[in-house]
Amino acid sequence: MKLFSAFLMALVLAPAGFAQAKPAQTKAGDPDRLGLTCTQILQMTSTIWVAHFVEKAGNASAPTAVRAITAYGKCYEARSNQLAASLGRSGRGPLMGALGYFREFQKALDDFTAKALAVSNKPPATQEASYAALYEKQFRYEFYQRYEQRISGGRPLTAEEAAEYSKAKNRFGEFLGLLPEDQAHIIHAAFSHIFDGAPVSDVTKLELYRFAISVLESPQDTPFSPPPF
Repeated sequence: MKLFSAFLMALVLAPAGFAQAKPAQTKAGDPDRLGLTCTQILQMTSTIWVAHFVEKAGNASAPTAVRAITAYGKCYEARSNQLAASLGRSGRGPLMGALGYFREFQKALDDFTAKALAVSNKPPATQEASYAALYEKQFRYEFYQRYEQRISGGRPLTAEEAAEYSKAKNRFGEFLGLLPEDQAHIIHAAFSHIFDGAPVSDVTKLELYRFAISVLESPQDTPFSPPPF
């Protein structure tokens, strides 16, 4: 029961409006950071950073954007690692059981992402696949952020979020309907498996639907929701 409660607390993720932990103070040794530290990079949204990088590079080709996305992702991951280490030192981090449950959650999310990228024809190292890998990182950071902010319990969706949640489920279903039956079954099963470990809050479900739709969307589609960061 204690392990279940710990995991439930961990997965009831905070909404985007919560204050974020101080970004990792990583030195600007990587040339793809354009002389900036990770702190400075993460003060920008991913979209602004990529536009800034492409402008400085003077080349709007996909490889250049992928380099920018990769650099942002490294900084984002460094911040998550720093937060996890800090919580571990303070004794405020997740217990072994909660970490185990989250690893299963992450494994299922990775599996869904790989399968969704495949059916939507987004090969590895493309701009679309790189964005998917980047935006998937939100869940690990939020997992530790809950412990940093000592947030327990959940909250109901706002009226606006509830309306979006309903639309998201329908939109996800529309994508499944466009796939061949065997592929639709694979994607639906992989997405459902993300929720197998323990109950997930509606706030987290909405975030997961937003992410799933962004992976399945084509560049020609109107984005269902803006990037998470």
